[in-house]
Amino acid sequence: MPGPAANKTGSVISECSTATRVAFHPVSETVTVHVATEPTPSLVEAFARLIPQLSRSSPPPRIDELAEMIGSPAVDVLLAVDGDDPSDAVLGALTLVVFRIPTGVRAWIEDVVVDDAARGRGVGEALNQFALDLARRKGAKTVDLTSRPSREAANRLYQRIGFVARDTNVYRYDL
Repeated sequence: MPGPAANKTGSVISECSTATRVAFHPVSETVTVHVATEPTPSLVEAFARLIPQLSRSSPPPRIDELAEMIGSPAVDVLLAVDGDDPSDAVLGALTLVVFRIPTGVRAWIEDVVVDDAARGRGVGEALNQFALDLARRKGAKTVDLTSRPSREAANRLYQRIGFVARDTNVYRYDL
């Protein structure tokens, strides 16, 4: 396996094989980021704790929904954990979706959430930097995300790591 590579902000990102869908990103001595490889009851519990911190209107995913996400070749569920073992306590999560369209390979970052108790530890930045590195290695030309204006700290983070606001409209059609 090749050695670590530095990203735009100088953080070290561990190289990984996307075929195994397992990777780690050292954040500090106690926090790592990895790609979820299987749905577990503890992962369901982690999302049950995290999703209400992100959205009041969406329920947390059930184990079968987590299995569908984790099993999709287009989706990577990233988890920041407190320790270097993937079974350690989940501090935050991010969903990366990479897909091909006629104009190239694109990626979206969705549902970024860091536990209130872990804010200020660099967890959100580590999740995003890992996602950007993974999207790059999967061939994406761009990575998009949306963030409510009320999420001021998150918006500052996105701008600091290199995201720029697009001059476009975002539309939603509720089904």
